[in-house]
Amino acid sequence: MENSKTSDKLSAFLESGIYRFENSNVVFIDPVRMLNRSYTRFRSSPSAYYSRFFDSKETTVTSDSKKRKRKEKKTPRDLNEREQAATLRHQQARPMLLKAHGFLMEATDLLAIMKDLRGGSNICSSTELSEQHSFIELGKVWQAPLYEIVLKGAWKGLERVVPVFNNLVVNETSDDMEAEFLNNKYILPRESCFYMSDLGQVHNLIHECNVGFNLIVIDPPWENGSARQKLRYPTLPNWYFLSLPIKQLAHPDGALVALWMTNREKLHNFVQKELFPSWGVSHEATYYWLKVKADGSLISDLDLFHHRPYECLLLGYFDGQGTNSKQPPRLRPIKHDQIIISIPGEYSRKPPIGELLLEHVPDFKPARCIELFAREMTAGWTSWGNEPLHFQQSTSFVRDEIDDTS
Repeated sequence: MENSKTSDKLSAFLESGIYRFENSNVVFIDPVRMLNRSYTRFRSSPSAYYSRFFDSKETTVTSDSKKRKRKEKKTPRDLNEREQAATLRHQQARPMLLKAHGFLMEATDLLAIMKDLRGGSNICSSTELSEQHSFIELGKVWQAPLYEIVLKGAWKGLERVVPVFNNLVVNETSDDMEAEFLNNKYILPRESCFYMSDLGQVHNLIHECNVGFNLIVIDPPWENGSARQKLRYPTLPNWYFLSLPIKQLAHPDGALVALWMTNREKLHNFVQKELFPSWGVSHEATYYWLKVKADGSLISDLDLFHHRPYECLLLGYFDGQGTNSKQPPRLRPIKHDQIIISIPGEYSRKPPIGELLLEHVPDFKPARCIELFAREMTAGWTSWGNEPLHFQQSTSFVRDEIDDTS
């Protein structure tokens, strides 16, 4: 009976990308399989997504990690008040994170599959994947309004040319759409759209798309020493996020808001005391994203102060400013301390957790979903940011073997 249950869970995982540990608040996900549910003729390339944490040299502690540990040991000092609060927050989460990791390490059948998630062929180098246009820079130049993107349907002859910046670009079809911009090709999932603009123009969204979103996922470019060091993307000061038009974007009868967070205590205080109140959002629960390598081990020591192997996702409800219906929507209770385990993709890329959140969205069907500061697209979603096509480049995909439209 136990073997049968395990087999059923593995079969469900291979189909959905979601492995649920019994009698727990823990799931393991394969982002590639979850992303693939957005596409019909294309598939996300496992070798492109999993660009880290599979090589044998990455399954050992790096010299940089050793240097960090030595540095932390060499400079013992009393923690300041904020650091003490961060340590307390970590100590509260630590037992359940260890327990969740224990569930994973005991799931030997799943561990065997994890080692092969990237596959053994067509391994894309980070250099190859980074050879694309910088939408952030292109969006700042005076020629930005003149840039156009060519949208190509599944069948030959279906083409449209539209502005790529400061314009709602829509794939209204039920099929994947190929697009071309400055000789680079991109894949747009079915029934999706994106609005690419400078981050200072987020309010244009209110006028360009039909507002009333039931699920709003936000992955802010928080000020972060690590991000500045890697020069991956520009960051923004905390006060900027106070001006995000969450109330205008949300459905007037209510919405679920999911906010990705770093582990900085100053940031947690800012969100709880200033940001959520300014948006009219009440904090309901905290999820944890626990990052592991292909062999199941954590990507770093759990107690490494500045480089902990997890991030937080804060969930809250926007209760709405009024009601357009006789019966207000039923806000579904959210279980606290849910833990999502996965192997990370490229630096700062978050796993596609939209499907896991939909069960908590107020009673609207179908749900209308948007991601702010998006760097990729999802079927049925609106994506806004200064580079929503970042992970949509064709080099990140392979054509489905059963596709015969080409």
